[in-house]
Parts: sequence; structure tokens; C-alpha cells
Amino acid sequence: MATTTDTTAWDATRLPDLTGRRALVTGANSGIGFTTADALARAGAHVVFAVRDVERGRTAAARVTGSTEVRRLDLADLVSVREFGEAWQDPIDLLINNAGVMMLPRQQTKDGFERQFGTNHLGHFALTNLLLPYVTGRVVTVSSDAHRWGDARIRFEDLNLTLGYTPRGAYAQSKLANLLFTLELQRRLTESGSPVRALAAHPGYAATNLQSHTGNRLVHLFLMIGNRFFAQDDRAGALPTLYAATQDLPGASYVGPNGFRERRGAPTLVGRSSAASDPVVARRLWTVSEDLTGVRFPSGAGLLRK
Repeated sequence: MATTTDTTAWDATRLPDLTGRRALVTGANSGIGFTTADALARAGAHVVFAVRDVERGRTAAARVTGSTEVRRLDLADLVSVREFGEAWQDPIDLLINNAGVMMLPRQQTKDGFERQFGTNHLGHFALTNLLLPYVTGRVVTVSSDAHRWGDARIRFEDLNLTLGYTPRGAYAQSKLANLLFTLELQRRLTESGSPVRALAAHPGYAATNLQSHTGNRLVHLFLMIGNRFFAQDDRAGALPTLYAATQDLPGASYVGPNGFRERRGAPTLVGRSSAASDPVVARRLWTVSEDLTGVRFPSGAGLLRK
């Protein structure tokens, strides 16, 4: 991977040549996922669109210049995640955990988990561990500055937020979980001697269709106004992910925009909350996630299965 120290004008034109590399992007059919997949394909990578709706995925992939394929993956269904992981046979240079849902009315996954935590964290947790034996380069998980919202913390006593659900609070918990997952994943990779690196990124304030499913007209209107006047587009929002995936950065790094309050700008290393930096909580979340999903950290991570 390339090394870049000047982030002032870094954009997708500065991606290294990815010819011969394979990238898997979850939620690649729209928004930041699509622009990430498109940029990686244009740089020469073979990009796998891991999407819930295969027809939408094929339509999106047809718009990309480069080598692509589409595979079905529903992160809100652990059976689907396990089937995807168990069917996989190829090396993966870049695993991009991009898909997510945001500020939904109370909903559940097919396994009965609160939908934002179940999709954004548990689905990607299970997928990553199932695919790790094939990963040779990076795992990049898309988080959000929402991990700082309010008193965001992992509510181990009530992960499904049955005692006090709010769309905002549930989203914040799921994005905090993404960062803690990255922290503990890197610790385990390092301990196992794997060369694979785990990183996280956030897009800043980016206008995508992620905000269109809140079910609250007032919130939707507020987000639409913000998108129109303050947000950067999805191509700019994808840059932190692309930077984390291809630049020479330490494991467990967190990348976001370099502008005011990390809302927009060129990608750079950014900080995270103290709650997102707690190794004890990260280990506890990992153990709980293993119990909930039935998927565990594999031995020989970063080494291809024979």
C-alpha cells in the first residue's frame, strides 16, 4: 500500500494501483458504499458487492468501470451472514465493512436483536470473523462521529435498549461498537502474529440515502436541510474509507475529514472518545458478541485456508 503524509488535497485520484487485488464492500449498491466500490474498481481492484438486494447490486455494479461481482448478504440475518462466510473461498485484500442503518424506529433483526446494533455491529462482527482466514490486507469498518453523542456507551445490561429506546441512542451505541470492535480486532490480530490491520473511518457529514429511513418526518426534514446546505457529497464521504484502506497507517487507526469538527474535508487521522478507547470494554463487547452470534475469532487469521 502507498504512503501519504500530505492529506491536504488527497482524493481518489491518488489511490495506488490495485490491479490484482480483491476488495469486498458491504452495502456497495448505493451511497458511500457505491462510491467506495467504484473508486476501488477504477484503481484496478476486483470488487465484490456484498448486498442484501442482488438486483439493485447488479444495477449498481453495471455503472462501475472495472471488474465487479455481486453476492447476496443480509447483515440483519445471521443465517445469511454464515452462509456467505462459509461459501467464501478466495483471498481478500480489503474487507470494507460499510453497510449500515441509521436512526430507525424500533425494529429487530431476524435474530431478535435491536436492528441498528444487530446490523451495524453484530452482522459485521460475524462476517469479519468468518472471512478473516481469507483476509490478507485490511479490515476497514465505517463508524461515525455519532459514537460521541450524549452519554453513548455500550449498555451491556440492555443491549437491545428495551428499557429506553431512542433511534439516536441506538445508532450511537452501534457506532461506538464499531470502534471498540476495531480496537479489539487489532489487538487480537497483533497477538496472533497476523499481518492484517484493522482500521476504522467515518465520512463526516455526508449526504446519502442512509438518513432517509428514520420514520420521523421532522428528523427527515432536518436532515434534508442539512444535506442540502452543509453536507459534502458521497464521493467526499468515501475518502476516509479509501484512505484507511490504502495508506500506510497503524492498526486501530481512525480516519475522518480534516475540516471543522470533522464534518468535511480531506481524510486524516482523527481522535475518538474515551469510551471508544477503552480496551476493557472492547474485550467485554467482543466476548458478548461471540456469545450472541456464535462466531469466534479464528485461529490463523490472515492465513488462507487450505
